Amino acid sequence: MTARTVRIRFAIATFLLACAALAAAPTRAQAPQAAADDAARARAVVEDLMRIPGPDGVQETYSTPIHGVEQWISIRGQDRANPVILFVHGGPASPTMPSLWQFQRPLEEYFTMVHYDQRGAGKTYREDHSDAVARTIRIQTYVDDLVAVAEHVRARLGKDRLVLMAHSWGTIPAMHAALARPDLFHAYVGVGQVINVRDNERISIEYGLAEAKRRGDDDAVREIEVLLPYPGDQPLTRERIVAARKWPQHYGGMAAHRDATNLWFYGAARLSPDYDAQDRTAINAGSLFTLERLLDEFVQVDFKPVRTFPIPVVMFMGRHDYTTPSQPTAEWLSRVDAPYKRGVWFERSAHMIPWEEPGRTLLSLLDTVRPLVRE
Repeated sequence: MTARTVRIRFAIATFLLACAALAAAPTRAQAPQAAADDAARARAVVEDLMRIPGPDGVQETYSTPIHGVEQWISIRGQDRANPVILFVHGGPASPTMPSLWQFQRPLEEYFTMVHYDQRGAGKTYREDHSDAVARTIRIQTYVDDLVAVAEHVRARLGKDRLVLMAHSWGTIPAMHAALARPDLFHAYVGVGQVINVRDNERISIEYGLAEAKRRGDDDAVREIEVLLPYPGDQPLTRERIVAARKWPQHYGGMAAHRDATNLWFYGAARLSPDYDAQDRTAINAGSLFTLERLLDEFVQVDFKPVRTFPIPVVMFMGRHDYTTPSQPTAEWLSRVDAPYKRGVWFERSAHMIPWEEPGRTLLSLLDTVRPLVRE
């Protein structure tokens, strides 16, 4: 679906909604209230769907102090006896909590799923985005926070170890945490894994250029060629990264066979029972708050020299991922020495594997990860 089609459909839907509201109410002033009521009822449906009613389950959303910042945590599962997966979201500052309703419910039958909004992200950004917190925005702080969250979850759920699962940006602090504190984790699962940022950027733009030429998209070819050589020797700024990723994502490098609008994901928080309007606003604000402060460190990330991994490692790799391309991950996995290692290819996915192929995500976790859990 093109961006123009999305805009047309949205305009039509908005027009029809307005007409329906006017027909149902005697005054124009009541129309916004009717729309707000409809949105609230829609969220209530999702909330009821996500409710865990059984006595053995757990469903908690709360904040707790982690290294001086109140960080929000979600714990959900149908049986407290199940293994626990601690999921580290991407971004930076792109929390998974507002889109859990899109993919997680089946996983909760077999695992207790834990998410947290990292410092500077989502609900945690709302708690504290002071200058004092801004000065702490660096990779090691996120690693320390993750270790502290893992310790907190172990104590709260009475578990000795957890499965550590991370997506995109989250794989950076998660890899560091697994290397530093292997005693906390049964296994590590990387999704959209970052191995080397500069390699990722190069492979991504190469895909964009090749795809533009294949499609005969001369405008895209010209835009991309202006950026070359990329990343080259120039600093990797936010502006350069955004420009370089435009066409790879347009050609499905974030979600396979979809263009870069990805309304299904970017609009997920609108139906989330866990996120109100201020929380939704905090998503974009948190991204601006964190990215510039992390960028210099982020572009230097390189796990290629890591040749030994202390715990079992599983990589979920999207065949069409050109946001964090899978090729460097597959190559790293082939070289690394670990107690257990497994790569799982998702042929219908790009970067958003749990959302794009939720059924295969569950089956892959049951096949490759759950047998590694030893309580």
